[in-house]
Amino acid sequence: MATDYDAPRRNESDEPSEDSLEELKARRNEAQSSVVDVDEGDTAESFELPGADLSGEELTVKVIPKQADEFTCSVCFLVQHRSRLATDNGGRLVCVDCA
Repeated sequence: MATDYDAPRRNESDEPSEDSLEELKARRNEAQSSVVDVDEGDTAESFELPGADLSGEELTVKVIPKQADEFTCSVCFLVQHRSRLATDNGGRLVCVDCA
């Protein structure tokens, strides 16, 4: 049996019902509640991750200057090895990923 997955699905709630106008208005008013139930404990500020205090940490990174066999891509500005060079258009060096 072939199934048309693009066809709109029908269920019992899609069927037109024979409810009175007053009953529909009452249901709409019940569904639209102006009260919002917010738990103050659910806010993101209250979460404390273990070991998350990094204020006293100092990062030490060894910076190595660009080597002779490397280039900086003019599109993504990443330092790449010369073997990843795709094009060289008048000094505009572009890596394989950006080409």
